[in-house]
Amino acid sequence: MNDTFSDLRDSGRLDGTAPERRDILGLLEDQGRPLQRREIVERLGVTSDISREILRRRLKAMVRDGQLIKNRRGAYGLPARMDLVSGRVSAHKDGFGFVIPDDGESDLYLSPRQMRSVLHGDRVLASVIGLDSRGRREGAVAEILERAHSRVVGRFVEESGIALIVPDDPRISHDILVPLGATAGARPGQVVVVEITQQPAERQPPVGRVVEILGKSGAPGMATEIALRNFDIPWEWPEGVEEQAASFGAAVTEEMTVARRDLRDLPLVTIDGADARDFDDAVFAQRRNNGWRLVVAIADVATYVKPGTDLDREALNRATSVYFPQRVVPMLPEALSNGLCSLKPDEDRLCLVCDMSISDAGTVTRARFDSAVMRSQARLTYDQVWEWIVSGEPEIRPGAAAVSASLRDLYGLYKALRRARTQRGAIDFESTEVQFRFDERGAVEDIVPYERNDAHMLIEECMITANVEAANFLLRQHIAAPFRAHEPPPPDKLESLEQFLRGLGIRVPWKGRPQPRHFEQIVQQVKGRDDRHLVMAVLLRAQSLATYQAVNSGHFGLALAAYAHFTSPIRRYSDLLVHRAIHHVLEHRGAKGYPLEREQMEKLAEQCSHRSRRAEEAERDVNDRLKAIFMERHIGDDFKGQVTGVTSFGLFVEITRNHVSGLVHITSLPNDYYHFDPVVHRLTGDRTGKVFQLAQKVTVRVMAVNIEDRKIDFELVP
Repeated sequence: MNDTFSDLRDSGRLDGTAPERRDILGLLEDQGRPLQRREIVERLGVTSDISREILRRRLKAMVRDGQLIKNRRGAYGLPARMDLVSGRVSAHKDGFGFVIPDDGESDLYLSPRQMRSVLHGDRVLASVIGLDSRGRREGAVAEILERAHSRVVGRFVEESGIALIVPDDPRISHDILVPLGATAGARPGQVVVVEITQQPAERQPPVGRVVEILGKSGAPGMATEIALRNFDIPWEWPEGVEEQAASFGAAVTEEMTVARRDLRDLPLVTIDGADARDFDDAVFAQRRNNGWRLVVAIADVATYVKPGTDLDREALNRATSVYFPQRVVPMLPEALSNGLCSLKPDEDRLCLVCDMSISDAGTVTRARFDSAVMRSQARLTYDQVWEWIVSGEPEIRPGAAAVSASLRDLYGLYKALRRARTQRGAIDFESTEVQFRFDERGAVEDIVPYERNDAHMLIEECMITANVEAANFLLRQHIAAPFRAHEPPPPDKLESLEQFLRGLGIRVPWKGRPQPRHFEQIVQQVKGRDDRHLVMAVLLRAQSLATYQAVNSGHFGLALAAYAHFTSPIRRYSDLLVHRAIHHVLEHRGAKGYPLEREQMEKLAEQCSHRSRRAEEAERDVNDRLKAIFMERHIGDDFKGQVTGVTSFGLFVEITRNHVSGLVHITSLPNDYYHFDPVVHRLTGDRTGKVFQLAQKVTVRVMAVNIEDRKIDFELVP
């Protein structure tokens, strides 16, 4: 995947004779039997040496991706015709697992015995061997296509002359044996990185050697160090990448601004968080008759990061910046992300601009994209802007009359955009985020809610508007690009959601397939309720995951027919791809000659989706570990909270003050036999009649904390 652009350089289009994957698959489907490579060469009429070499590499890649099987006779066949399913292993901490098929079919259950030879994340070919006792398709691993782990983070254990690593990731259920001569001096209890020298087999556990000692589990900064390795986040730059980023210099020269629209006199400003260092978007608004002019200027990363370069390959490999509480792992080196691309105040910067006219009704009536040069007139924070708006002061700072006028008009425009958002039925989710505060040693000192204000939402609405126009521009030009797709909630999640809402006495406003406005109606229903935060969290969990796709299918949550990410190319590769497509149209006056087609874009979109999910999982893992570390200091302390989940084995309670969640196990409840009602999410005591249910306010005491498992145990305080 990382070599997508270099593959394009080497593709068969150089002589027009190398077959595409679809040609190979079509041939094998027509022939009805596996074919040797020479037979494929003959039947597809491949003649030149370069085309034969491309075909060889393509066949190898198709085997790696599970599209083809190479049998023992060296012939290539179709997995589906061999009754084999390609997919990725999803392991459960209790030892069993599933194969998640590439084709979207139902999962294959893998018994603990089948899981002996694989690890979580491995790509495999599996055969369907029947149905298990619960009626699920059961599989057997036929071939391992790709190993997901070459290194694993875990706790070093040495007992009775045997050393092993207990993986930190609970989904990796195999302990890794380490020869005593390969421990690198690690001591019991330390967190280490082990390189797997022998992958697991049915009768052989994995074997490895210690290559890095990280230190004590709860030490400051350790949560991030573990997550970087657990989730394979690239944090070190390959040789030459930082030098390439620095080679552009620290300033925009006058030669670089030639043939660009000059916006340096426009009072554009950046509005970000107080701790932000990379500024990739700037805004300006002006009230006009019957509406506004809105200018959204975005850092022109595409001018510096060209396809096929080392810089581009590493950007694609990362595909997104990863934001941890004390550390950012950027997609681009600092020379660009915090330097030449960042829209710093009072410095010339290259940008790609979306210049829009918007009506009083909040509808875009005209939009124009341009390559431009700009000069930000202020670096503002959300809190600064909101405090100024509330204050009613004439200027946000002395001598900033033009900036202040733009901000006033921005706020007026924001209100119109919010009205338009409400009218189209977009869901106004309000998730609760927290901020970690650290002491001078880097240890968690406190956890506090993160407050959003109208300045946050002002920028959000401006960015959404520009993203929509980028998507519409690309659709009009019929050019390949990654669209941001968000499907409606799947039926199984909808059914559970409906049961949950009815259990709380909330009217379900839809019959059959819901529309976004139905979810917004629920949001309005629960305003002012004590359980509002809980309902919002459940509504969010019921949504489908948003993904990048080469075909536009709309965005359900935002109630938009078309959507693409355009506004953050410093930190998202998807946005960089959108910028490249827009640049191509502007420079060539159309889509003709664009080097990426749908098949390549689908692969790039898939990688962007995967890397985005990986970043979210890594960020969530660090947050959960930091919460556990913080709560370990509060064992024995009491907190007020709310029941956010009811199961057959106990209650999940979220502390009101810092939104930390833990479990009250059923054995910690008042002594009784409890019956669980899954429809209304309720536990009822048989003898006492005591009822525990969702949204119930309780007081809990912290009883135990397991940092490795990120688990916190509570008990109820009478």
